[in-house]
Amino acid sequence: MAFQPAKFVREVRAEIARVTWPSRKETMVTTGLVFAMAAMAAIFFFVVDQAIGLGVRALFNVGI
Repeated sequence: MAFQPAKFVREVRAEIARVTWPSRKETMVTTGLVFAMAAMAAIFFFVVDQAIGLGVRALFNVGI
């Protein structure tokens, strides 16, 4: 089976034409939601880490 670059490019262009691309607004909203969820996860894990650290320090009487 021979590779045909021109046919490949035509098929790629046809496939790209079928893709439903998000609008600029949809992209911005989705990006904002991703950043918000990442920030919430970071805050959650920070609080959990601090609570576990406090518990371990209290358990072993270190640094209190």
